[in-house]
Amino acid sequence: MLKRDGAVVHVRGDTEHPVARGRLCHKCSIGYNGAWRDREARLAQPLRRAGRKGGGAFEAVSWDEALSEIAERLRAISPAEVLNAHYTGTFALLGYAFPLRFFNRLGATEVDPDTICNKAGHVALEYVWGTSLDGFDPRSAADASCILVWGANPSASAPHQHEHWLAEAPGTVIVVDPIRTPTAAAADLHLQPFPGSDAALAFSLLHVIRRDGLVDEEFVEHSTLGWDELEPLLEPCTPAWGEQVTGVPASLLVEAANVYARGPSLLWLGQGFQRQRTGGNAMRACGLLPAVTGNVGKPGAGFLYLNGPDSRGIDEDYLAGTALASAVPPAVSQMDLAGALADPERSKALFCWNINIAASNPAQERLRAALAREDLLTVAVDLFPTDTTDYADYVLPAASFLECDDLVASYFHLTISAQVKVEEPPGEALPNTEIFRRLAVAMGFDEPELQESDEAVIARLLEGVPGVDDFASLAAAGTVDLFPEPVVQFAERVFPTPSGRTELASARAEVEGHPRTPLPLVDDRPAGGRLRLLSPASQWLLNDSFANDGKIGKRIGGAEVAIHPDEALARGLSAGDDVELRNATGRLRARLAVSEDVLPGVALSHKGRWPKLEAGGANVNFLNAGEKADMGESTAVHGIEVELERAGPATQPADARR
Repeated sequence: MLKRDGAVVHVRGDTEHPVARGRLCHKCSIGYNGAWRDREARLAQPLRRAGRKGGGAFEAVSWDEALSEIAERLRAISPAEVLNAHYTGTFALLGYAFPLRFFNRLGATEVDPDTICNKAGHVALEYVWGTSLDGFDPRSAADASCILVWGANPSASAPHQHEHWLAEAPGTVIVVDPIRTPTAAAADLHLQPFPGSDAALAFSLLHVIRRDGLVDEEFVEHSTLGWDELEPLLEPCTPAWGEQVTGVPASLLVEAANVYARGPSLLWLGQGFQRQRTGGNAMRACGLLPAVTGNVGKPGAGFLYLNGPDSRGIDEDYLAGTALASAVPPAVSQMDLAGALADPERSKALFCWNINIAASNPAQERLRAALAREDLLTVAVDLFPTDTTDYADYVLPAASFLECDDLVASYFHLTISAQVKVEEPPGEALPNTEIFRRLAVAMGFDEPELQESDEAVIARLLEGVPGVDDFASLAAAGTVDLFPEPVVQFAERVFPTPSGRTELASARAEVEGHPRTPLPLVDDRPAGGRLRLLSPASQWLLNDSFANDGKIGKRIGGAEVAIHPDEALARGLSAGDDVELRNATGRLRARLAVSEDVLPGVALSHKGRWPKLEAGGANVNFLNAGEKADMGESTAVHGIEVELERAGPATQPADARR
């Protein structure tokens, strides 16, 4: 932080940070010095609705007024009819999890946060490995002969890994991605399968590995379960078949299989490819690769989906106050949220914090109609006036990461970082922790866990973190590598599965309605001129964070959709034309881009825009019906199909606001 006369004037990358190396990513560099520090853009006092829901008209009230009125209404509602919607608007541990203490005590129904993002992958990897949150140590790349990046685009979602970690890795980099992203273009090998064919690609790689004698027989015999069931399924999945169903040339399949299997190799499993109809099966199939080749339990080998806080000694149950829950109602999938909110028998109150559901969730037309219910008590906690706050009865202003102490545990690196308060929040804004402490008082809840101070919680959490004495020493260091040497994933070859082995075939999966093994499934290609719509992360937006920043808004311009030149030619379209995407769920107007980075049959339009800031009052989620993947009731957003044609004259929706 660059300060002048005691005030923060610029947020920069730490020159001594081992990952940032003095540079923030582009989106954060602009956003953190733009909207995040623009006091005029921020919410600064509690607000109470003063008009129709969705109209964004409010009057200022005191904290006491807002919280006492919310508490009074909550007391008249059955706890299970209070829906708790939240996600990763803040990545810091307390800001993310401490408010769950309040909802556990209340007995509210959680809207399962991961179902909007990566739940299918979590479930799938738990079937195979027993965990999805104990990944490789990125420092082990120094010992890896190969890094296989499957379904992740670090050039947009992890720029420092794209610019430094992958670029400096000594091994061969292989990328599997249906889009030729900058990360894919920089790789030694890029396999570009058609969306929905990931499982078939994995099985074809496994066929080659078996055919070429690259199966780690010792590991398979002593550390896996179910090879006898899996092996017969590999026989028909030849490279020629793989090329036919995935579009990846057979020669590249063979080369990639050999490079990866000879290892030692790392497998980075991204979240993008599990967001499809059979995404869980696809993740299970890819999760077989380290087991069959023995690429785990030794230096330079392993796989990673996420590294969770538990891998660093963080007591997540303590942090979230799970012991406060006397009853836990069944969770609601984000895919079912619109339906749950439309039903007064299922929902009478909604809390939204760390999430902007009126931008990021599916079934936007249905969702907004449900949010307009006058009898639905809606409380939104946010830094900014969003599409979701416009529908709230009460809006509570939150502090940003610059304005409160906290801890940060990277999804990738096995580090712990201090989030240190450097300035006061605007107006009356408060950290998430303090907001829910005050709401607990207003509700008359007297459990001491609900009033534990941030300082005390941080100190307690750090007791379990190796090599960190206290918050002051962590703050002085900034970010700490917790282990002196790269951690070998599953070094003892003991796995948290029911059998203690890697389960290539899973009895638990069978009990829960899935095949015992993954299968070489392939989605049908779109027919009738439709296109498979992919809506991954943008290089300028962090999910829907930063969409309200003026400088970023100028960089991204209006909504854009990219298609292959053959698709443009077939429709008589050119780059820059106004086009309309439509399906049974909705419509979206966009500017056309034409690129060979996109496969024929595919349309690419990045996520993250706020509908209220768009000319047509919509974003890509207006095309998303909320279809579920095969596991975890998770999103299948990358299975959407659309028609695309030249747009007619533009019309402004009655409720669109700029």
